[in-house]
Amino acid sequence: MRICRFGNNQLGLVDGDQVRDVTAALDELPAYRYPFPPGDVLIANLEKVGRRARAIANDSTPVPINRLQLLSPVANPNKIIGAPMNYRTGQDEAAVANALAIGLFLKANGSLSGPSDGIALRMMERQIDHEVELGVVIGKPGSNISRADALNHVAGYAVALDITPHGKEERSLRKSCETYSVLGPWLVTADEIPDPAGLELQLDVNGERRQQGNTNQMIRDVAALIEYASSFYMLYPGDIFLSGTPAGVGPMKPGDELVATIERVGTMRVKVRAISDAC
Repeated sequence: MRICRFGNNQLGLVDGDQVRDVTAALDELPAYRYPFPPGDVLIANLEKVGRRARAIANDSTPVPINRLQLLSPVANPNKIIGAPMNYRTGQDEAAVANALAIGLFLKANGSLSGPSDGIALRMMERQIDHEVELGVVIGKPGSNISRADALNHVAGYAVALDITPHGKEERSLRKSCETYSVLGPWLVTADEIPDPAGLELQLDVNGERRQQGNTNQMIRDVAALIEYASSFYMLYPGDIFLSGTPAGVGPMKPGDELVATIERVGTMRVKVRAISDAC
């Protein structure tokens, strides 16, 4: 199943290059009062909402997906978790050990955006790089999750862009600007991708291939990332892993169009602009 969010927080079921509006399935969500539970309520109830969405989809007129303003498929993550230097590019074992020692980092939730939001660059006196990544969305809570059980905690996968300004500041500061974590164009549920290893991923900028790799090049694969992160803190439904990027990272500028593709997940088109430009 492929679920997207679009327009005014509407819910869509993706069918090829068309979308069926299944917003009425959100009626399946439980009613909450403040304080709200941690995590994303849609992702926490995805199975129940998904059943309802499939039941009503045929009653909805399909709309071409290229006519919709696509939002991030996750609205309210408890946290966004980054994995730096997580792809093997022929480096020696010392470099691998260094990458493992670096661990993970967190990005501000306010950096999350969808493909139609675009990427709004700030501090453009710096080099600001693109990074295509497999986005991994947690589906159920857990702490100290074993590697053997880790993929059972995954709700689904999406294409992700982790935007990286150069600078001496800590990663969490530099990489947490608004629109610097792009997720989309939809969420592919985990049952469609039982094993996220071996997925080809690539990024084109203005039609030029910049990045290409495969998730089997990860130093810490998806299960290992979940096991490691959950040894430090509780994971909640809607938490997002940006699982690392292959070689070819490079600079962007306003006016560029990024086209990111991950095998069996989808293709996401994103425009780059200056923060002062109109959306």
